[in-house]
Amino acid sequence: MSGTAGAGPAGLSEAEARSRLQTDGANELPRPERRSPLRIVMEVLREPMLLLLLCGGLVYLVLGDLREAVILLAFGAMSIVITVVQETRTERVLEALRDLTSPRALVVRDGERRRIAGRDVVRGDLLVLGEGDRIAADAALVEARDLQIDESLLTGESVPVRKQAADTIQAADHRPGGEDQPFVYSGSLVVRGEGMALVEATGPRSEIGKIGLSLRGLQAEPPRLQQQTARLVRLCFLGGAAVSLTAVALYGVQRGDWLQAMLAGIAIGMSMLPEEFGVVLTVFMAMGAWRISQARVLTRRAAAIEVLGSATVLCTDKTGTLTQNQMSVAELRLLDGTRMRPEAGGQDHAGAEFLELVRCGALASSREPFDPMEKALHLFARDAVRESDALDGKRTLVRTYGLRPDLLAMTQVWRTSGRAELLVYAKGAPEAIARLCRLNDADQVLVRDAVGAMAKDGLRVLGMAAAACDGPSLPPSQDGFAFRFVGLVGLADPLRPHVPEAVRECRAAGIRVVMITGDYPATAVAIAGQAGLDVRDVMTGDDVRLADDPELAKRVGQVNVFARVLPEQKLRIVQAMKRKGEIVAMTGDGVNDAPSLKAAHIGIAMGGRGTDVAREASSIVLLDDDFASIVSAIRLGRRIYDNLRKAMAFIFAVHVPIAGLALLPLVFGLPLIFAPVHIAFLELIIDPVCSLVFEAEREERDAMTRPPRRADSELFSFALIAWSVLQGALAFALSAVIFVGALRSGLGADEARTLAFVTLVVCIVALVLVNRSFSASFASAFFRPNPALIWIFAVVAGVLGAALLWSPAADLFRFGPLHADDLMISLGAGLLVLVVLELLKPLWARRLRF
Repeated sequence: MSGTAGAGPAGLSEAEARSRLQTDGANELPRPERRSPLRIVMEVLREPMLLLLLCGGLVYLVLGDLREAVILLAFGAMSIVITVVQETRTERVLEALRDLTSPRALVVRDGERRRIAGRDVVRGDLLVLGEGDRIAADAALVEARDLQIDESLLTGESVPVRKQAADTIQAADHRPGGEDQPFVYSGSLVVRGEGMALVEATGPRSEIGKIGLSLRGLQAEPPRLQQQTARLVRLCFLGGAAVSLTAVALYGVQRGDWLQAMLAGIAIGMSMLPEEFGVVLTVFMAMGAWRISQARVLTRRAAAIEVLGSATVLCTDKTGTLTQNQMSVAELRLLDGTRMRPEAGGQDHAGAEFLELVRCGALASSREPFDPMEKALHLFARDAVRESDALDGKRTLVRTYGLRPDLLAMTQVWRTSGRAELLVYAKGAPEAIARLCRLNDADQVLVRDAVGAMAKDGLRVLGMAAAACDGPSLPPSQDGFAFRFVGLVGLADPLRPHVPEAVRECRAAGIRVVMITGDYPATAVAIAGQAGLDVRDVMTGDDVRLADDPELAKRVGQVNVFARVLPEQKLRIVQAMKRKGEIVAMTGDGVNDAPSLKAAHIGIAMGGRGTDVAREASSIVLLDDDFASIVSAIRLGRRIYDNLRKAMAFIFAVHVPIAGLALLPLVFGLPLIFAPVHIAFLELIIDPVCSLVFEAEREERDAMTRPPRRADSELFSFALIAWSVLQGALAFALSAVIFVGALRSGLGADEARTLAFVTLVVCIVALVLVNRSFSASFASAFFRPNPALIWIFAVVAGVLGAALLWSPAADLFRFGPLHADDLMISLGAGLLVLVVLELLKPLWARRLRF
């Protein structure tokens, strides 16, 4: 056999395992390239604001003003340090999450069984497989006892496949799927039996690794917010550069001091460059990811947060997402139509006519079941059967007949003490059990009708049969027994309690909920009805396969329930919805779901039952696999986007008076108000700190009652920019009037500069209050709780007070003393800004709706 030399019954030695791990690499998917701190620093150094700070520092060094140079360079160094710390911390968190999601494996090394991390499994390791184990690598079986593997994550086939060991295994291409193969694959699940297997391929060389590598060919949706922000910053940079160069020429020609002209030009360039947009966007996305994580949802990509609020279609699985993924017996039905529905918890004793059906369900299942349905059958048998008829330890399992692709049923043969004959019990798909029992046409019609009625109630139905065998030997297959039909058992996977409310919330928010499941149409329709979905039509996997692309694009706009759908068909459904202009959120858990998760605008992987490949392809991971958590994430996504627009409107508005006050002295020949240190102080401290107020704002009242915003809607709409310019123009006009008035009243340049600076900061605080809500009035917004508001205003007041009263800071900023009447003028200007803009807000509110 290929790739297994050096391993025997004792397994590899630890030394050989370490050597192979070093040669082949860890047993995990290829990691995305990690950015080093040096690379992060180089990215930061390309930012325009940092370049302006460094240029300003160099000019001050040329002028011999070491203190000003150090201050500006310190601002730049602080920006670099914060970014590097944040990015490296993020990288470490991602590494930790990756280690946590790595499965563990039981291997034989140096003759002893050892439990190791899945990433440490190497080629040639001897894996020990048992029920419930997630297989850590592709391997060839050397032992197999009644081994059945669920390979649905790789093949999409829901029925487990039987495995058997081969005496000799030749090196040949092999793929998942098919009965009686001697190969097992990484990511698949042992549902029955046990075995041992010799590892052939790990990491990217495994079948699951090959799928992970293929995902690199699919491009995820780009982060539109970053693109829009970068485009606006570039435009402002070009405009600011043109104005700055003009100002430098004007200042140099008029006053003859070209070094001071360069400083004035740098100040103007900094004032017109909204570099905080990038900082605020990063902070909002990081804080947004943290807030969404409180709702048991992890965001892997910032782009997902911005798209959440615009989702128009939410495609969800049924099992474990809409339902609790906890099977329980809900109905027993005999061939004559007699039925019994146990009460919740199954505490009622089963009637005499149902005792054999209950016993049959348990004895046709594994003694120590892993399958959820078999667990439910055992639990019901223990609770529902009278003590005298309870299952006991006097039975011995003689043989098990497993599922076959052509016969979806399994049979167990038991020897009971005191009886010569063997008892045989079978369970499986109703049509397979009917075939084993050789029912006549009339009885088969009764079974089909009963199954249809139970499926309409959302039940998964199993048929049960029993037989006795007193022959000298057992038949080679289940068909050899003379079975009689015992009855049907319906199992329910209850709906999660918050699902109907969450679906109603989605409908109110203009989001269409679509169920895509591998279950039968009748069961899917029943669960969809309980969940509150609008079931207009049902489309099966066969319908999807037969429909061409135009027909499928037409149908997906009308169908809310897709049943018997294979994982690869989900990709076609997602692509058809995207062609219709829908913004698609898609849930998935399997490897075959990965392409559809990555193709969707928002891929949502299941954290509890999902695979590493699905998580890698997704942008969001549900930690509790709960549908209500998705809706909570959408609500938070809308809140984050709303608050981000408020913060951006505020920042844009603030830049108008800063740029205006920087240009005003150059145009009218007045003393300079701002030097680069003032601009850096306002834009790197006051401005971003105030922006944090908006991050903590609660959602708007209509956050989940308005339709999704258009996918192509701009973050910076014309209405938003005009509203920001109006706010900034008012703040600039008042600050400029106060500055010019102070100069004309005889105040010195330093005192006038101080008065204008304080007035601007007070106006900035007023703009914070105005922009807390685009719809609510000031009174309602003011009393809406926001703990960050008080703290941030206290920080602003403290920093401003230190700049005014602490002599070194006052000298640095060239501030003069202020009196009480001066402060009253500044406070009056801020109050005037607040009142005027609040009066104008209702006229603008409709244009600012999202």
